Amino acid sequence: LVDDLLDVSRITMGKLTLQKERVELHPILRDAVDTVRTMMSSLDHELIQDIPDEPIYLDGDATRLAQIFSNLLNNAAKYTDAGQPIRLCVAREDSDVVIRVVDSGIGLAADTIPEIFEAFAQVDRSLERSHSGLGVGLALAKRLVELHGGSIEAHSPGVGQGSEFIVRLPVQAVDAAATETRTPGDAGSAGAARYRILLADDNVDFATSMAMLLQAVGHEVRVAHDGAEAVTIAEVFRPQFAFLDIGLPLMNGYDLARCLRNLPATADTRLIAVTGWGQERDRQLAREAGFEYHLVKPVAFPQIEEILKGTSMPKSGRSPG
Repeated sequence: LVDDLLDVSRITMGKLTLQKERVELHPILRDAVDTVRTMMSSLDHELIQDIPDEPIYLDGDATRLAQIFSNLLNNAAKYTDAGQPIRLCVAREDSDVVIRVVDSGIGLAADTIPEIFEAFAQVDRSLERSHSGLGVGLALAKRLVELHGGSIEAHSPGVGQGSEFIVRLPVQAVDAAATETRTPGDAGSAGAARYRILLADDNVDFATSMAMLLQAVGHEVRVAHDGAEAVTIAEVFRPQFAFLDIGLPLMNGYDLARCLRNLPATADTRLIAVTGWGQERDRQLAREAGFEYHLVKPVAFPQIEEILKGTSMPKSGRSPG
């Protein structure tokens, strides 16, 4: 919520800059769905997805695009009764792609639709205010869509009859789709490379703070607090880097590394062990499990940055720095 408020403020003051590049829509939607998966599961919502198989390319900021759709899905989940379906539909229309998020929730009164995308607008106007929220997510989504040259609109048959949010974005020209997508280690012409990063650590404070730092410099980050959760996330998220605590619940870091090495989605993921143990035997175990680097706690952000920047560092399991 604080991040959303800050983003709205930055956009209003013209200080939010998009890191645009050629991006593919499917991974962006997967990231958005992953972000709200826990909330939807807790409310027993079924997410019905109608998405064409063919790739759809956009000129955009992948992180911000995912933020748009996660905010819309979060909004749909929050204002829909438990156990009800939510639909995510994608279709090409001429030179645009149209993404619809449809719910069967509390709906919108006709007089509220014109103002629904204003900051602090309230969807639930009942005296009980059973659906809390500050009305920031939709405002941020609208501003981010417009920064991408698109449009967003809301429709509803009325109160209690559900809502539909429609995002329209320009599709990148077909010939541009032939351009190679940047891979880990490529310099990238628009500045520092950005990566998909998995952090697996049962120390919630460490994982959360490190994730915030990485996201602040443009990386996409997912956090897991046990080994089994890390495997589930990795199969969908396909991280380029994974920083794994060794003393994880349910599945220790060594077994997790071996598992990731054997998964097609993570076979090429660069694995970094994060542990409180720094003896040579510990490093040897890390190498045997498939780790490239070995960080000894407490781990500082510059150590992680050094690995991500590809500084000429040994891959023998020794700690950087």
